[in-house]
Amino acid sequence: MAFRFNFCIDENESNEPEAHDKMCFPKRKQDSIEKSKQTPDTAADPSPRLGTEKHQEEMLSKTKFCFKAAKEHSIPEDLDKVLENKVMETVSGLYYIKMSVVEMMCLDGADREGIVSKSVSSHSDLIPGVYEGGMKIWECTFDLIDYFSEAKIQFTNKTVLDLGCGAGLLGIVALRGKAEKVHFQDYNSTVIDEITLPNVVANCTNKGSRMGSGDNRTTSKPPSKRPRNAECLPDVLTKCRFFSGEWSEVSRLLLSSNKPFSKYDIILTSETIYNPDYYSALHDTLSQLLDKNGRVYLASKAHYFGVGGGIYLFEKFIEERNVFRTSIVKIIDKGLQRCIMEMALKDSS
Repeated sequence: MAFRFNFCIDENESNEPEAHDKMCFPKRKQDSIEKSKQTPDTAADPSPRLGTEKHQEEMLSKTKFCFKAAKEHSIPEDLDKVLENKVMETVSGLYYIKMSVVEMMCLDGADREGIVSKSVSSHSDLIPGVYEGGMKIWECTFDLIDYFSEAKIQFTNKTVLDLGCGAGLLGIVALRGKAEKVHFQDYNSTVIDEITLPNVVANCTNKGSRMGSGDNRTTSKPPSKRPRNAECLPDVLTKCRFFSGEWSEVSRLLLSSNKPFSKYDIILTSETIYNPDYYSALHDTLSQLLDKNGRVYLASKAHYFGVGGGIYLFEKFIEERNVFRTSIVKIIDKGLQRCIMEMALKDSS
């Protein structure tokens, strides 16, 4: 495909959506979105596009702005099925599913939400309220992985949330860092089932047990075309839970669930602040789910052209809410400026 957010992993297509997975509200006026998210290396591409203005206007006139209800995804007993017909690649020492193969499978019926076909028909990597870019690996993900090594972030015995996880690489790094629990959330259920969960399984098998360095984004030997039988490392998947849906709905599900739930020591999120319309939901989700002494590590562009979001606008929003204290802990000036922010609750130690 010719379109992207400019730094991604591949292409997309699919079927019809699950009506019961959505809660729809009257549409809100939106700014046109053309460029923003991005991804490097083999899993990379330049900047995001939301299709032509004409197409955006047509979509907005025909659809409602929808927020997906939260859903927890079960881990299949047959892990070989999870990796069946998948093609593996590697980046930063981590295995990930080749996206173009997933997209072809989605065209053959694996995508009940229809996000791939909608992405293709709209020439867009982002359709607000429908598809939020989870089938790409965006550039700031690798900035954050690098920062973990540089700042010696410790995941041992921590409870971690990978929020807006997409491929789930941040959560996988936490798993490899001996986190006690890692939960993964993405807006789209197709992303969780077809990308996140397979990536976690692939990296939790014996063949994928080493921790990658942040700087080496190439593989010394060709990645396996087909994954081996999934022989999981002891108890790794028992540490994981997987969720899809809009942030506030996932937060409500977690806090009201009969399952034991403890707030997160660390919340990781990358390229999730491109749209200012989402800031309130994101802020409230972070404040509700973060442990009193926990930390949020957020990676973002300085500015997302067309959408209007960016790290400094979000920082201002956070300051006005007066719930978190924030610090820009790293600035990357190569290309479009990117930043990493650390957040903590103001009443934390």
